Amino acid sequence: MKKVIVVLVLVMAVLAVNAQVPVTTTTKEVPVRTTILVADLQKAITDNIETDYVGYTIKEATKVVKKDIVKYEVVVVKDDMTETLVYDNEGKFIKKLLPVEEKL
Repeated sequence: MKKVIVVLVLVMAVLAVNAQVPVTTTTKEVPVRTTILVADLQKAITDNIETDYVGYTIKEATKVVKKDIVKYEVVVVKDDMTETLVYDNEGKFIKKLLPVEEKL
């Protein structure tokens, strides 16, 4: 009977220790978006747009910083076509964002 009580005490001690482990919560870091002048874009970005998107003009540019990672989102337009292009901090093309439908 003493062994059963000792085992129960040990189990309760382990449960008490596990219950005291702090719970960590993670918070989503919201990216910081800053509108920048088209003239302030890196030459590598403007050169890429001139080469790969002939006839498009740059409508607006945004600098996005999240977790110390800098990216540039550049909106280019040609007639009724609008594209959003993403570049890294060095001006290298990363991807083209899918168009977002406007809600009425």
